[in-house]
Amino acid sequence: MKLMFSISLFLLLPYCTSQTSDVIIESTPASSIGGVIQTELEKTVTLVCTLQSGTHDDKELVWLRNGAAVDLKDGNKENRSSVCISPVIIEDEGATFTCHLKSNTSNKVFVTLNVTYHTDISGLEEVTVEDGESLVLQCHMRANPMVTLVTWKLNGSLVDLSTSSFIITSDGITSKLQINKVERSLHEGLYQCTATSSVYGERSKSFQLTVTEKTLKFPLMPMIAGLVVVGLTALLAIISRWRKIARCCK
Repeated sequence: MKLMFSISLFLLLPYCTSQTSDVIIESTPASSIGGVIQTELEKTVTLVCTLQSGTHDDKELVWLRNGAAVDLKDGNKENRSSVCISPVIIEDEGATFTCHLKSNTSNKVFVTLNVTYHTDISGLEEVTVEDGESLVLQCHMRANPMVTLVTWKLNGSLVDLSTSSFIITSDGITSKLQINKVERSLHEGLYQCTATSSVYGERSKSFQLTVTEKTLKFPLMPMIAGLVVVGLTALLAIISRWRKIARCCK
């Protein structure tokens, strides 16, 4: 039994050693056991990397953000180094901050930010389209955690997808309501896009759609070409007439 325990302990030693580090990271707010820091947009996160007690020839610390070096001021490098993320932005979501001794890049610790935020949709947008034209309304629903449901309403009622006039698509970031051929009697009114989050609840954006009568559109380029031809023809006729008059006067 003692022999088996000794063998097991011997096998575990390399694993335990690889998990030890000369540096530690403390954070505000505190990180979880897995090194994940929960935070929100516009908040502040403070990271402090400290060199553990012991004999170290090199005491300079290095910070990396997603593998790229963080610029540290003098006096914020040796023994204890801090990094402040303020304010937290969307691009900080999933960012990993790593600290290690400059002389030993293999001996490092890291934390990862988990930034939660709601989808940024709100307000009223005025939309005007001509009768018979196509239309696309968009709701940007990027959020963390992701929204669980997106609905579209027209004048307070859910958009009827059983008809072929409405098409709703989503790529996880943007929800689109498409109408291939707008008809005033069917499509004019107040549209509302609502995104539902398990954390932040519901958020909505409205679109007031006005459908105008179709205007007659003239082909601009052919008209310009025609006017140029007419103008050149008239100019040549004037020149030709002037030459004839000039001959008669001689």
